Amino acid sequence: MDNLDLIFNEDLIIKKLYTYDSSERIIIEDEFFTPSAVLFTIIPYKNKPYELVVIHRTNKGVKHRGEMSFPGGKIDPKDKSLMDTALRETEEEIGVPRENVKILGCLHDFPTMSQYIITPFIGIIKEDQDMIRDQREVQAIVKVPIDFFINKKKFREQTFDIAGKKLPVFYFNYKDKISNKTYTIWGATAYLIVSFIELVYGLKLSKLGIRRFNPDEIKELKDFLKYRDQITDKLK
Repeated sequence: MDNLDLIFNEDLIIKKLYTYDSSERIIIEDEFFTPSAVLFTIIPYKNKPYELVVIHRTNKGVKHRGEMSFPGGKIDPKDKSLMDTALRETEEEIGVPRENVKILGCLHDFPTMSQYIITPFIGIIKEDQDMIRDQREVQAIVKVPIDFFINKKKFREQTFDIAGKKLPVFYFNYKDKISNKTYTIWGATAYLIVSFIELVYGLKLSKLGIRRFNPDEIKELKDFLKYRDQITDKLK
């Protein structure tokens, strides 16, 4: 970690990421899952490590109430593409116009336990960009320095017994200096951050070596929501 230069390097990150339609990118299509997209949002700076923008969701909805996530959501019939979905949701949830976002590339598609397939687009916004939260859906907009996530002492992982199989759960407990609140970033969001760090910087955080569930295994679960509170209660 000490040898990593975490000042934003656009060329490096673009080189490491996948294009949306790359033959090397894992694309998952399954009618059992709802297609969705998020914007893995980066704020670059000249003289300090860049930040990731995550949102604290309100208790609206069922599947992801109160969770920390990147701006995003399920595809809308009016969206022309999944990139359209990510940009539209970003504008709706944190008030950043799509023309103020520069897309750098993608990560692999990710199937969630809540039966979504997430397509993660990595994009940058300027440091002086105003962000206005949608009060119905977003409790807070939180900026987290990338060096927090890369610090192995901040990374946590546990395994949970779900329907007789071991599920690895990654998480970070981040104390925001502005609000003085501690936010638990876990699940798909933490997994995407860990995947990004491994892809871009070659730094492996997980020591468990247990893989996530694949789409077929997720289909066998009748109701993952009943496990969620059991998991979040232990992520401390």
